[in-house]
Amino acid sequence: MFSLSDFSVLKTWEVAQFQNPVDRALTILAIASPCLARDSLAALTLGQRDALLLHILEQTFGPKLSGFAECPRCSEPLGFAVSTADIRVFQKPDSDKNETPLELVAGDRKIFFRLPDSHDLAAASVCEDGQPARSLLVQRCVIEASCMGKPLGSHELPAEAIPKLSTYIAECEPLAEVLVDLQCPDCGHHWQIIFDIADFLWEEISARAKRLIHEIHTLALAYGWRESDILAMGPIRRQSYLEMVS
Repeated sequence: MFSLSDFSVLKTWEVAQFQNPVDRALTILAIASPCLARDSLAALTLGQRDALLLHILEQTFGPKLSGFAECPRCSEPLGFAVSTADIRVFQKPDSDKNETPLELVAGDRKIFFRLPDSHDLAAASVCEDGQPARSLLVQRCVIEASCMGKPLGSHELPAEAIPKLSTYIAECEPLAEVLVDLQCPDCGHHWQIIFDIADFLWEEISARAKRLIHEIHTLALAYGWRESDILAMGPIRRQSYLEMVS
């Protein structure tokens, strides 16, 4: 559970290739953990979801992650490495986590809220701009709000309450927004990038799937083997046959 075999990598790549990012992340989770219903996975908070995705990433591709970025000052391409241990927050996928409302007190205002899940992220993703999407995401998570004891609707929250609540939600779900510190070796510029666990995992799945397709094609042409037989081989044995073919 929570890892992808070569067969599962190909299945995930085929099914999720044209899905939006929210559905794609859920497809990865559903294929890696078939014992869990998709509705249950969608109800996980984003931090819980990304904790599982990080585990799948580590179990399938290893703990060392390599990425690329471009310096915003001089446009120099930069490779960077990070480990799953560096970004992991120990967060169990507890289905009861969102049953108890969280509370934020800001001046005379009291806000009870829950943490966002994939349903909320899907609703916010239709917004073209980042700020309206963030506002909608926060408003959907408000359960109850009041000012000096007077009830407020989520749409009645003052503008300054939105970033405060957004910041507090991020503090409660640190794994939902992972920041990586970078420094350009050419100009010395320091900056941060968001390490999107779901996007990174999808890129790794896509890269391995395309490599597997090439390996299957090569061995099927050379030996006439079926795809299932080739995928059933361990990577060392398969590579040995590929070396003989080449």
